Amino acid sequence: MKGNELSMEESDDLKDGHEIVGSPRQGLVMATIAFFAGLTTIVFYGAAGSTFQEALGISGTLLGILLSSPHISKVALRVPFGAWVDAIGAKKPLIILFALTIVGIAGLVAILLLFYPDDFGSHLYVPLLICGILAGAGGATFSVGIAQTSYWYPEDRQGFAMGVFGGAGNVGPGLMNYAIPVLIGIGGLTLAYASWLAFMIAAAGLYIMYGANPYYFQLLKKGLNTNNARSVAEEMGQEVFPSGGTKESLKKSSMNKWTWVLVFLYTVSYGGGFTALSTWYPTYWNVFHNMTLSTAGLLAAIFVVYGSLIRIPGGSLSDRFGGEDVAMVSFTIMVVGAGIVTFSETFVPSFVGMMVVGTGMGVVNAAVFELVPKYVPEAVGGASGWIGGIGGAGTLTVLPILGVFVDVYGEIGYARGFVVIASLSAICVAISIALKFVGPDASQAADESAMH
Repeated sequence: MKGNELSMEESDDLKDGHEIVGSPRQGLVMATIAFFAGLTTIVFYGAAGSTFQEALGISGTLLGILLSSPHISKVALRVPFGAWVDAIGAKKPLIILFALTIVGIAGLVAILLLFYPDDFGSHLYVPLLICGILAGAGGATFSVGIAQTSYWYPEDRQGFAMGVFGGAGNVGPGLMNYAIPVLIGIGGLTLAYASWLAFMIAAAGLYIMYGANPYYFQLLKKGLNTNNARSVAEEMGQEVFPSGGTKESLKKSSMNKWTWVLVFLYTVSYGGGFTALSTWYPTYWNVFHNMTLSTAGLLAAIFVVYGSLIRIPGGSLSDRFGGEDVAMVSFTIMVVGAGIVTFSETFVPSFVGMMVVGTGMGVVNAAVFELVPKYVPEAVGGASGWIGGIGGAGTLTVLPILGVFVDVYGEIGYARGFVVIASLSAICVAISIALKFVGPDASQAADESAMH
């Protein structure tokens, strides 16, 4: 046992005495369920994009804006809600995000019930945008859940926990991209989104019943001061703690230079990498390789699910070998995979390149968050908010650049545009190597060397 940490039996007695509920495993499972459900809304309209375009009679530009509407709230809310966890824990922020999401989906279902299909037209565009923005609040469950998970788990298990949370949670959008078209075929557009609403309500109810804040926040709510709450929580096994409220957490994390290093790495690996390619690949396979829409969607789904699930072993690898080393190798893998796709014009090497890219992205996404408690221990929630919020917005930058390659080079531009992914990944390789020499661990190693 470390320090004043109690045995499992003594810890359970202490929990009972303070009427504390939950465990790290329960905290991880419930946070992952919340993220899995909430993140599905990033494809809120994209899952049935062509159906909405035809029914509304809108241009491709207006459709693009409609498809991006959930990302507005996802990006805007990730930072403040992630930091809010440092002040009160994750349960209340997650419930509020669920409520906003449910209102957005319910609004769309109401519009469909009242107007679809006979009076469904462009006059409903603005209300639909509002519904999309509200529904997209579910995407902010990422920064809240990642902070909650950080506080539940000890430092030497952060990579595993982040890998499970991010890996399982990110599968949601890929599955929804298939579920909605199937439900539309069975019972129409209204039934499909009513089913989505029922699913979200069920997920919210499950979290409300079984979700629990880490010990420290529960003890604060029961009236203990911060010092006593921390002392008791440490005896129960909690190792990571906040050092202030929401504003302080955001301020502290924003003043820590390492926060912005991690923001950049995550912008390349997730927002401008995994999320961007999840959106880009259906068009890439459909137009450049002349696949049917269903086949293109299947190939894109393989990328999404694989890249999500591989985060789980990626987290464990980060625990074992260190986030810096895993990031260095993973970004190198991304360079190789993107390079293959850049110059490939046939199916097999393009598919292999896609899977190589997905491997690197999935593993490094877990590695980045394994580094958060190590690099920004005084404000995990705030740092998670900045990383998840700004890093997630990378999609809005990379996708237009990929489009420019198509405009400039024509059809071959769908492949040549991957040089952008390769170049950004190469920069991240250099940064990951530099962290070995100038990061917190490097400073600690130097101090220990001086002592000996």
